[in-house]
Amino acid sequence: MGTLGRAIFTVGKWIRGTGQAMDRLGSTFQGGLRVEEQVSRHRTIMSIFEKEPRIDKDVFVAPSAAVIGDVEIGHGSSIWYGSVLRGDVNGIRIGSGSNIQDNTLVHVAKTNISGNVLPTIIGSNVTVGHSAILHACTIEDEAFVGMGATLLDGVVVEKHSMVGAGSLVKQNTRIPSGEVWVGNPAKFLRKLTEEEIAFISQSATNYFNLAQVHAAENDKSFDEIELEKKLRKKFAHKDEEYDSMLGVVREIPPQLILPDNILPDKAKASAVAH
Repeated sequence: MGTLGRAIFTVGKWIRGTGQAMDRLGSTFQGGLRVEEQVSRHRTIMSIFEKEPRIDKDVFVAPSAAVIGDVEIGHGSSIWYGSVLRGDVNGIRIGSGSNIQDNTLVHVAKTNISGNVLPTIIGSNVTVGHSAILHACTIEDEAFVGMGATLLDGVVVEKHSMVGAGSLVKQNTRIPSGEVWVGNPAKFLRKLTEEEIAFISQSATNYFNLAQVHAAENDKSFDEIELEKKLRKKFAHKDEEYDSMLGVVREIPPQLILPDNILPDKAKASAVAH
């Protein structure tokens, strides 16, 4: 931000402060009859130390998530509700098609007990389960981190490997490709099967599709939401089998129809028909 930009920002801050002061004064005059509106100060995307997040245009970042500072997120990835990615003292890098699920915490290290300066690097098509903690670690492409797992500084999770739910992976541990590690502290359990490796890839695809639905829902205007409420109320409790017996055909509004990629059975039937 240049000198002119800083000056404009400062003037804007003064004007906003004056408005807030006038609002408080008016509320005092109104006394017990006043109506106060609480405005959330939460910012989903936030710069810090002049470090600004760089997020691909088709990334889904949930409204209650927080992406702060030196964070880069690639094409098709998703950051879910309540997650915090704090790139203040170092950087966070996330590849394409990865999903960071609800309430996950991702942070970095400027210093640690080993004296290392470490970012957090997450590859492509990675699944990170709900409430995981990732601190100054590296997760390679198509790896899987289970719900509630904790990865400490210097950990490397190699491609096609899995950390079990609730596991604690100690500093500087390397989990080789194709292995499952679980426990506190996490230790080798067994090799991944071919089906499990395929599941990791499929999990990333599923979350990519699901993120598109959530993104579309979050982009809806107030009027669109109210219209859908009325339509759902109108078409609620309609039994297709009963309707067919009566010869009644009901048209479902397009607003209530989910995309094919969210309904696997529907998608398969469509593919067979074509």
